[in-house]
Amino acid sequence: MNVVVVGIGLIGGSFAKDVKALYPNVHIIGIDNSDNHLEEALELQIIDEKGSYDALSQADVIFVSIPVNAMVRELPKILDAVGEETVVIDAGSTKELICQSVAEHPKRRNFMACHPIAGTEFSGPSAAMEGLYEGKTNIICEVEKTAFKLQERALAIFQDMKMRIRYMNPVAHDKHIAYVSHLSHISSFMLGKTVIEKEKNERDIFDMAGSGFESTVRLAKSSPEMWTPIFEQNRENVVETLEEYIQNLETFKQLLKDKDFDNVYREMSDTNRIKQILKGIPLTKK
Repeated sequence: MNVVVVGIGLIGGSFAKDVKALYPNVHIIGIDNSDNHLEEALELQIIDEKGSYDALSQADVIFVSIPVNAMVRELPKILDAVGEETVVIDAGSTKELICQSVAEHPKRRNFMACHPIAGTEFSGPSAAMEGLYEGKTNIICEVEKTAFKLQERALAIFQDMKMRIRYMNPVAHDKHIAYVSHLSHISSFMLGKTVIEKEKNERDIFDMAGSGFESTVRLAKSSPEMWTPIFEQNRENVVETLEEYIQNLETFKQLLKDKDFDNVYREMSDTNRIKQILKGIPLTKK
């Protein structure tokens, strides 16, 4: 099996590592706009060789894991270059604009729109890890627009990686993911910003930071190069979630001002049921 991975970072590199572990005869070509990433991926034996779009026509599987603004621009070019029997899988965290970008492409049947919900706050080839996708949910959009034979090939890989599959339309995906992913990243970035600004005047504040702060602010270490385009593409949904989040913060602040600690307790107690909602979601360890 010939596999091309476009974008050799955490997501693309982890896909490559899993494919190598699962299929001994696979040959992986890496494409990245950073030659340093490609050299590092070669040294780490994540890929077998560096390549260009010239290699796309001979690929069985192409996995595209680049920032979503680049995805909209590059995906049509990638489809232009693929063979009739190639399946192109993306890993974009937004789906509506990506699907729109290839909606009328003559090779739309070769494309499977995916969002594997997996990752860490780290980036680059060295962040890639085998088993990242095990037990994680992979959202597939507009599956009916992918040729059935190519669907089967992609789904077989996901099954071998032990992923859970969900089907969703792109609009619903972008609305829901704004709540459970995009908002949490903004919260983490802004918490980090708040503490950094305070630390200018209180140098020992980080000496008091425990595991609660560390886990809450962890996502603030995520790549701005990746997340700025995500917020841009999903701006309307993200703004809506932020308005609801800010309203909840304002309500909680007012309860504190009013010394209404019965309702402070009730707010937290009502939210405790999220333990049951989140029960069973596998955590990624790094």
